[in-house]
Amino acid sequence: MASFKSTKIPIYPKLGEKVTPDTLYWKNYKAPVQIKEFGAVTSIDFSSLAPHNYAVTASTRIHIYGPFSTEPVKTFTRFKDTAYSGKFRSDGQLLVAGCEDSVVRLFDVSGKVALRVFKGHTKGVHVTDFTSDCYHILTGSDDYTCRLWDIPNSTELTSYKEHTDYIRCGTTSKLNRDIFITGSYDHTLRVFDARVEKSVMTMDHSQPVESVLLYPSEGLLVSAGGRYVKVWDLLKGGQPLVSLKNHHKTVTCLSLSSNGQRLLSASLDRHVKIYNTTNYKVVHNFDYAASILSLALAPDDESIVVGMTNGVLSIKHRKSPEEKREMVGKQRMQPVYRIFVKGRNYVPKKDDFLVSKPVKSHLAKYDKQLKKFNISKALDTALESWRRNRKPEITVAVMKELDRRGTLKNALAGRDEQNLSQLLNFLIGCVCVILLPSVSSDIYQAVVGQSSVVDRQLVRLQELVEREVDYQQDLLEVLGMLDTLFATSLPRKEVPCPGSSRPNGLAEGSLGAPGPQLQAA
Repeated sequence: MASFKSTKIPIYPKLGEKVTPDTLYWKNYKAPVQIKEFGAVTSIDFSSLAPHNYAVTASTRIHIYGPFSTEPVKTFTRFKDTAYSGKFRSDGQLLVAGCEDSVVRLFDVSGKVALRVFKGHTKGVHVTDFTSDCYHILTGSDDYTCRLWDIPNSTELTSYKEHTDYIRCGTTSKLNRDIFITGSYDHTLRVFDARVEKSVMTMDHSQPVESVLLYPSEGLLVSAGGRYVKVWDLLKGGQPLVSLKNHHKTVTCLSLSSNGQRLLSASLDRHVKIYNTTNYKVVHNFDYAASILSLALAPDDESIVVGMTNGVLSIKHRKSPEEKREMVGKQRMQPVYRIFVKGRNYVPKKDDFLVSKPVKSHLAKYDKQLKKFNISKALDTALESWRRNRKPEITVAVMKELDRRGTLKNALAGRDEQNLSQLLNFLIGCVCVILLPSVSSDIYQAVVGQSSVVDRQLVRLQELVEREVDYQQDLLEVLGMLDTLFATSLPRKEVPCPGSSRPNGLAEGSLGAPGPQLQAA
């Protein structure tokens, strides 16, 4: 009795990941370290001075972490409500933060009590930053105003109320102490000069603005809001250069690599996209477990710190050269292919006694059902959700095997609405199985009109099949055209025929000779 042959599953080629210098660079990070904060992490800011500590703003606290510490080295808790936008000064000695209680507080990094308290806003302050001269502070609030404060005198220098909605992002120029930019939920970006009474430039983002970023040269401005990341040329009066739409949900924060050649954007869709600033194409992507609210990149790209809505702080550190060498050594110590095939081609000698071990074949669940001629159960097994979603080639192979046996029609018959809906969903996703739609429509033609769900799927399936047939016809026409072009482009060769002195079987004098003429009756 012949043994049962398992169903042959076709192996399709897979597209390998294209390895680029960016892939190697951005994949060279360790597994992330995760720290649980007291609330959603709304702001992360690195100190520009070594050892590059970073401030994490979450809930009513600001924690300062060392570059490799998992516990905060400093904590500021002097907030009566939710704290926002904890930012270091360029010398790393002072830290400023806003609060939901409308008060702006200035802290000495080495102390605990606030050195200065700035009062003047009437609603929560979500934006804070230091100017380039280190003596002034920029703030933006939900009261639609942005203000400049003097640190030594604790006084307000100027106030602007040109926005018509909440101000949720802003940045100051590092080249000019009087220039700063704000972004608002009124969809606009405004450039202010403290020496002028009103804004000097306005740009429309067309979405509520969540984050703004200035390039080091400060000739280009990047804004994020909605699903869009837009780049503006400030030297041409705020002319839009690029509009990127690579995220599926709202983009919440932006960052720039240390060399200024890579732009990072994070979103509520849990992804961090990395763009090449030359052509603004995505060169790499990071995935996270929850929606992202804040993102920061350490100097020299040594660490990537991400804050999420679930209060988790994720830190990825770059691998050191020693760790790279260890990884290469471990890869070299792994067993190679020749160890596994060792002795496979050994031929026994004449006096050797060969003991053969029977090889037990393990059949898949659908093969066991086919072996017992349970064709409906075999098809049900092949249509299980995880199998048809992850390995659709198995489902297709089982269907082709049933068709080869001539039992496909029987396996498809007798299904209820739910099973039929699952089958039609699979067929809609795999239109390449042209035979099955016609068979299933023949079997269930009598029940058309009894279920709105099945009717919609059948109509959709019919449209896809008709489109696929049109594609095939167009391809055949293109192949015919190509064959004609190739045939005319090939050089002609004379083929000598036996019994004739002329090539291609033409007798001498017959080339161009008139044919026989018909005589009149």
